[in-house]
Amino acid sequence: MKKIVVLHSDVAPDAPADELDCLRQAQAVSDALTALGHEPVLMPFVLDLAENMDKLRQISPYAVFNLVETVAGKGSLVYLAPALLDLLNLPYTGCRTDAMYLTSNKPLAKKMLRDAGIATPAWLCENGHLCGEAPADTFIVKACWEEASAGLDETCVVKSPRPGDLARIIQTKKNETGVPWFAEEYIEGREFNIGLLAGQDGIIALPAAEIIFLDYPEKKLKILDYRSKWIEDSFEYEHTSRTFDFDRHDAPLIDRLREIALACRRLFDLRGAARVDFRINENGEPLVLEVNANPCLSPDAGFAAALKRAKIPYHRAIDAMIHDALK
Repeated sequence: MKKIVVLHSDVAPDAPADELDCLRQAQAVSDALTALGHEPVLMPFVLDLAENMDKLRQISPYAVFNLVETVAGKGSLVYLAPALLDLLNLPYTGCRTDAMYLTSNKPLAKKMLRDAGIATPAWLCENGHLCGEAPADTFIVKACWEEASAGLDETCVVKSPRPGDLARIIQTKKNETGVPWFAEEYIEGREFNIGLLAGQDGIIALPAAEIIFLDYPEKKLKILDYRSKWIEDSFEYEHTSRTFDFDRHDAPLIDRLREIALACRRLFDLRGAARVDFRINENGEPLVLEVNANPCLSPDAGFAAALKRAKIPYHRAIDAMIHDALK
């Protein structure tokens, strides 16, 4: 029986739902590791790096399953976990330090996508510089580093902005939260995601999922905001679902999404498990919204649903990630 540390965010008992979910992931992964004959050791990753190093040396694990999503509540520090594991020369699941940093910094990731010829919606950064095509009618203001749609709600929607509006709103959001923000063009169209999983012969693309916005009022933007993911009694949560069933006419589009997801894998050197989110514009062109190098692995989340659709048992996916870590 081999010890495997399940490294997770240091979450307070009164933390919001998106942060508490990291603990649910840690328990699910621990259960899977136990079923595989391993000895899981749950360990929170704290801001005191020396403390983390001492604990890991004492445990001396066979491998580390990295589930860290935030450090001291900050998504901008997520790369510290793999960086420390690199320093200790411990094998760990998931993306390496550089991939975690690059994809977590959303404006930087978008620049890399654009430079690589992978389409992504236009965006405006903190410095007021617009990257991409001419300004759109509607923008979504987002945190540069935070995941799980943290801070994203209807107040982040800016319609028909006047010159300087977006820059002022971005600065206001930064002042309020203490973290940088940017504005991204809103794409009115279908939304998809493709999960990526390490396999024996490299990364494989899981079945494509489409996000369905059910009975949304005409003037309500169809976005996966915080409420749709985490507030269970909200309209957004109850009227957002996913499907893996598509018409045969969608086959070329699904193939294209898979090709782009694998291109993102090569660009960022994604490992273990990852997810690529898309919107389809009015011309039928897929645009990459985000490359998530640390997708949610909760049994009721989208990645697990894609595994089920692919007929891959959850514990087998966890096993595949361990084997990938040991390569």
